Amino acid sequence: MDFLGSPLFTNLLYLVLVIGLWLTALAIVSPGTGVLEILAFSTLGIAVIGMSQVALNWWAILVLALGVVLLLLALRLKHEEVWLLLSGAAFCVGSVFLFRLEEGGVGVYPVVAVITSVVTMAYFWIALRNSIIAYKSRPVIDLSKLLGAIGEVRTPLDPTGSVYISGELWTARAESPLDVGTKVRVRDREGLILVVEPAE
Repeated sequence: MDFLGSPLFTNLLYLVLVIGLWLTALAIVSPGTGVLEILAFSTLGIAVIGMSQVALNWWAILVLALGVVLLLLALRLKHEEVWLLLSGAAFCVGSVFLFRLEEGGVGVYPVVAVITSVVTMAYFWIALRNSIIAYKSRPVIDLSKLLGAIGEVRTPLDPTGSVYISGELWTARAESPLDVGTKVRVRDREGLILVVEPAE
């Protein structure tokens, strides 16, 4: 029997596709250095090349595309958990039913499909949900609220150094040298550099 037409090949291809979908989903919710994007693209590329050798249900590709859309909605809309679970379900259904046997029926072993789907949903709920929560809760610093704030010099200001203000360490500049421990007030700011003066 030809390996490329065997059920074993189809199931291995299914697993490669699922890993590619995991990497793609993670790359979408936590973009960064490009490493995830390259890994996702490479893994999905291998899966696409392999898919040219097996019978496919083309409608399942639409379900996978729906999963991507739902994932993007999880990033943009409230109730990200709902959108994320719907996205994970679409990825599971689309990937399982993508591969079919020549004579009809699903090409993925049921045990493999169930285990992989459970792991996928857990991955979406744990890893992706936490990434989306972190993405949505990025702190927004209102620099105007720093004007007039009182802080303390942490490295000597001569003329620049660092001050601790509002729970954060900032680069600061003073018109006259100030020693460590001196209480200062924010008078102005120049970009992200605070202009400080001794607090009265």
